[in-house]
Amino acid sequence: MGEVRIALIVMAVVAGLSPAAPARAGSAAVASWSFDTPLAGGGYRDSSGHGRELAPRARNGGRTGTTARAGGRAVVFPAQCRGGGCPRVVLEAADSAGLNPGTAPWRWGARIALRRSQTGAGENVLQKGFANGGGQYKLQVDGTAGRPSCVVVGTGAGRVHLAAAGVSVADGGWHAVECRRERASLTVLVDGAVRGRVGIPAGLAIRNGSPVRLGGKSTVANNDQFHGALDDAWIGRG
Repeated sequence: MGEVRIALIVMAVVAGLSPAAPARAGSAAVASWSFDTPLAGGGYRDSSGHGRELAPRARNGGRTGTTARAGGRAVVFPAQCRGGGCPRVVLEAADSAGLNPGTAPWRWGARIALRRSQTGAGENVLQKGFANGGGQYKLQVDGTAGRPSCVVVGTGAGRVHLAAAGVSVADGGWHAVECRRERASLTVLVDGAVRGRVGIPAGLAIRNGSPVRLGGKSTVANNDQFHGALDDAWIGRG
């Protein structure tokens, strides 16, 4: 957030879109990270088998920790901090053509745990690309209220499309948050229930040369660092 001047924001908050829209059967896993198979150097194996391993990128001594969850482990990002010298860290999977959706239906999400005291102006959970150039898809948690939202930006378009949830996830518990890009819509789901939806151009294409990053947009100052715990992050086609 705040990466470029935004030409237009199209936003929808839908607080009561239930019943839940279940995960679509037959969608193809593009990448997934359970954080149960660590690698040397602080990285993690891609649980989907596609070889899209995560590696840490850090500044000012930033590092991830771990916490137990569901018989395995989850990743914990640095605590809240103010100032240019704050520790910052992201987990990064290298760019590849298979991580760019083009115009295809696309889904991405994660389980997150975040307390109200850990929220900020914006915290990025999963993203590929920025709001310029080759476009972007992103899952983030907005503001001190801790409401998740999904973002897509088309290649060369500069127009940000944002679907915001009308509920907070900043209660310290675990929540599954999912973004779904379909032909002409972008939807955010929280714990399986549709919580926000916005229309998007049917021909919106996303193709960029950026890595997938978990926990922030980069390691520079004002990197929208995520400060909570993260588990079962994933990307899927269809």
